[in-house]
Amino acid sequence: MYGDRGGFQRDNVPINAGDEFEVTIEAVGAKGDGIAKKEGFVIFVPGVQKGDQVRIKVTKVLRKVGFAEVVGSGSGEGQPAEEAASEEETPKEEAKEEEAAPEEAEEEEPQDSEDF
Repeated sequence: MYGDRGGFQRDNVPINAGDEFEVTIEAVGAKGDGIAKKEGFVIFVPGVQKGDQVRIKVTKVLRKVGFAEVVGSGSGEGQPAEEAASEEETPKEEAKEEEAAPEEAEEEEPQDSEDF
């Protein structure tokens, strides 16, 4: 039987299309997609880096692997994706302010840090 060889039978797959949950990206595959696991089941997630903690939504489930898309950051456990998305907008605004600060620093005289 297929399940006896260490694989997943369709009935034993721990995810379904439409499921949302948080994962940590464990690796990046040869094609650049992030790899996460749910109860040992491999899920490919595009647009992430190793170590990222993200909230994903499963888009497709095959026999051995699943595919998902990022719907939010993984920092807000148990929050609906909409709330997590609204919280992500605040750091972007702060980042814009931080970008303005280095321009002011560029106007100062540069200091030479190397001794010749």
